[in-house]
Amino acid sequence: MRPAITISTLNIRSRRPGVTCQNGSPCAQLPPTVSAMELKVSTLAERPEMYDQVAGMADTWPEFIRHDLVNDAHYGRIATELPEYVLFAEDERGEVVAHAYSVPFALADEGRGELPARGWDEVLVWAFADKRRGTRPDTVSAISIVVAPHAQGGGLSGRLLSAMRENARAHGFDEVVAPVRPSAKHLEPRTAMEEYAFRTRGDGLPHDPWLRVHVRAGARIEAVAPASMTVAASLDEWRAWTGLPFDEEGQVEVPGALVPVHCEPRRGYAVYVEPNVWVRHAL
Repeated sequence: MRPAITISTLNIRSRRPGVTCQNGSPCAQLPPTVSAMELKVSTLAERPEMYDQVAGMADTWPEFIRHDLVNDAHYGRIATELPEYVLFAEDERGEVVAHAYSVPFALADEGRGELPARGWDEVLVWAFADKRRGTRPDTVSAISIVVAPHAQGGGLSGRLLSAMRENARAHGFDEVVAPVRPSAKHLEPRTAMEEYAFRTRGDGLPHDPWLRVHVRAGARIEAVAPASMTVAASLDEWRAWTGLPFDEEGQVEVPGALVPVHCEPRRGYAVYVEPNVWVRHAL
């Protein structure tokens, strides 16, 4: 068993005022006891007794994103069937403050070869199909890196990304890919992802903060996954998730959504098709 990774003296109070969380709302202020801490990163395979804390950790995902059917079918399986690919960080009190999920899959398998246009959804389906058939994986895909609301803004997501890369390398892989959900895209829902993903700052790094973390870690932006996640539901469900009326035909801007939701009131449904951005990390 490999030793747990220790992240020393991480200053989580360094978040600047006005930084927003995943859903676009301001992050809550950190409690005064959370200033500098030493974090220990382990896998669920090493620490299976931590399953409830990891699975039950608070997050800030918009409610609608939880209702992607592939997510419903497969995301929960990662912690139970692939625990060696679930990393989590504990603070000095033993509280889980972040976790990172990934899956191994066979990118070079027949009929594949390219990172899929259906991004997050398809890589999850591939991973569990490969596991069922006993297909040898050749690549690891990041699935999520989530930081507890009170610990956001201090660079912990980047440290979990580094730990995920190290974990994949320890399992013998030479590449990690990721269908990235750009963290500030929700502020520009009508900007095409093809334009947003490749926008850079004056220093040449990506405009988007989360894409910037990946590139700084050594990734290169590969392509847009135009249909990475899909949420199709009745108007009543969308109203319950968002508090919006969903009573007009066309494009509805929803807080936390990267692109507008297509609403069809006469047919009683609305559909959200989320684009993500494929990045590749050579290890």
